[in-house]
Amino acid sequence: MSGRGSVVALCGGIGGAKLALGLSHVVPAKKLSIIVNVGDDFRHFGLAVSPDVDTVLYTLSGRVNPATGWGRNEETWRFMEAVGELGGETWFNLGDTDLAMHAVRTARLAAGARPTEITAAFARALGIAPAILPATDAHVPTVVETDEGVLPFQRYFVGLRCAPVVRTLRYHAADEAEPTPEVKAALNAPDLAAIILCPSNPYLSIDPMLAIPGLRYALATAKAPTIAVSPLVGGDAVKGPLAKMMDELGHARTSATILAHYGDLVDLLLLDERDAAEATDPRMAVAKTMMVTLEDRIALARACLAAADRLAGRA
Repeated sequence: MSGRGSVVALCGGIGGAKLALGLSHVVPAKKLSIIVNVGDDFRHFGLAVSPDVDTVLYTLSGRVNPATGWGRNEETWRFMEAVGELGGETWFNLGDTDLAMHAVRTARLAAGARPTEITAAFARALGIAPAILPATDAHVPTVVETDEGVLPFQRYFVGLRCAPVVRTLRYHAADEAEPTPEVKAALNAPDLAAIILCPSNPYLSIDPMLAIPGLRYALATAKAPTIAVSPLVGGDAVKGPLAKMMDELGHARTSATILAHYGDLVDLLLLDERDAAEATDPRMAVAKTMMVTLEDRIALARACLAAADRLAGRA
């Protein structure tokens, strides 16, 4: 990439945060904006928890637990042990140091601050230079309709470990939400060079953002190429329930399904090199999408930007 243009990445939690970290190593900080899903935000013990935003913050600040990809490294769990001792709900773990994030966020929300402002303050405090932008300041909870009834996202995802069969998904109030001014500015930047859809679960992490009409419109009308990275490798998800969900929703576990799902919003889908035989569509290309090391994350970031350069005629 030329290095002169700005870059926007849309991501959810673990997989998306990995690529966002790679991008942070190759794109100047002032030129990188990371738009993050907030469909899995919820209140627990009265605290405002924003799992995907926090995963991105911990990952880019070097504080994430490397074993899980979420939560803080070297975490302790005495709070949860005490909750269990008192007979409280223990299905959703809140680490002792992670609690600080939720407590401070809750206090600042009560004082009238916007989630975007709070996230920016956290990023500065953690030494993160790129812009970390919640997709919206509105509350837009993802709801999962299953064979066991209608479930709030975290109850399905964490409490029941994705065991119920998914029938459909709803993005509550997303059609009434607005992207933040910061998100609009990032997607309308005159020097925008690339939009990256990270390898997050399309249904659980990317779709909640695309369900916001103003955000979807900004993506559809953006002048820069949009590059998506397939979250499937060898017909399976690297992490999480994507493959199971695709089966339950009646979708073939192929990159062609992912490309069709994004439709005209995407100019190119990057597949993992082991899925090269699937790259039969001219809107597909091959790269190493498995990100085990930091070098892998950086290499994939470079591959995304190089693909955008080629599409824009900058190569």
